[in-house]
Amino acid sequence: MSLHIPALSSKDAVASLEVAEAVFGQTYNETLVHQLVTRYLAGARAGTKAQKTRSDVSGGGSKPWRQKGTGQARSGSTRSPIWRTGGVTFAARPRSYEQKLNKKMFRVGIRSILSELLRQERLVVSNAIVPSTPKTKELLASLKEVVGKRILIVVADVEPNLFLAARNIPYVEVIEAINLSPVLLVGADKVIMTPDALKKIEEHLA
Repeated sequence: MSLHIPALSSKDAVASLEVAEAVFGQTYNETLVHQLVTRYLAGARAGTKAQKTRSDVSGGGSKPWRQKGTGQARSGSTRSPIWRTGGVTFAARPRSYEQKLNKKMFRVGIRSILSELLRQERLVVSNAIVPSTPKTKELLASLKEVVGKRILIVVADVEPNLFLAARNIPYVEVIEAINLSPVLLVGADKVIMTPDALKKIEEHLA
C-alpha cells in the first residue's frame, strides 16, 4: 500500500508522489521523537567550560618552607588549592554532552516525524522549487503560495542556485537529504522536498 504526497502547487510538474506506507504511514511516537530531538540538541552543545587544577597552574616547584620547626602548617606547594594562587579543587573540565542513540531508533524516529508531517499536511513535494538562477527573487516567487513562518527545503544533492538564493531569506532553510535533522523537521511549518530527495530518504529509512 502506498500514500500520496501532494505537490506544492497546481502548476507543479509533479502532481503527487507515491511513497511507502511503512516509511510515511507510521504511528507518531512522541517519546521517541522527544529523545531524538534532545539527542541532537545535546550534541550541539560545546562543553568548553574549563578550570585549572593544581597540576595546570604554573609555578610551585619548590617547597615553600621546611617541613618542621617553623611553627606553620606543613606545605609542599604554593599551587595547592588551599593557597590563594593555587588551583581549583574540583576543577571543571571540557566534556561532551553527546547522547547515544542506535540506528534503528533513529530511523523509527525520523519515520514518525515524516508521517506526522504528512498527516498535518505540512509535507509537500515540488520539482520546480530549485531556481534556474541564484536569485532570491526567483525563489520567493516559487514560495509565494506557501503559508508558514519557517520553511524547510530538502534536496537530494547540493544545489548551488538554491543555496545561494535562500541564504538571504531568514525563514528558509535548505539541507541535503543525507543531513536530515529532526530538529529542523519538527520546527518547520512547511517541508518541501524534491522527488529525488524523497526517494533518497525513503530508500535510507526503509
